[in-house]
Amino acid sequence: MDKKLATHAADVLKAIAHPMRLQIVEALEGSEMCVGDIADALGEKQAITSQQLNIMKDKGILTSRREGAKIFYRIEDPNVVRVLACVYNHCEPRKRGRR
Repeated sequence: MDKKLATHAADVLKAIAHPMRLQIVEALEGSEMCVGDIADALGEKQAITSQQLNIMKDKGILTSRREGAKIFYRIEDPNVVRVLACVYNHCEPRKRGRR
């Protein structure tokens, strides 16, 4: 792996390496959602949710579209979901026989 690819991969991982951002990706797995609905689902303020969404959008993890006054987000690349599934599988102790 060359340095440019390694740097990009690290940037993507950093962009999702936050509990709230992980929850956002999980919320968006099924379909796109507007910012207010994401904030409600997470029990967070809309301004904080928007900040987290923008971090992931800047790294190409999410994409958005405007419909009137609302902004809807969706996962740009489903590979992010696959990577997170691997991480969650690794972290699930019962699946690996650990406690």
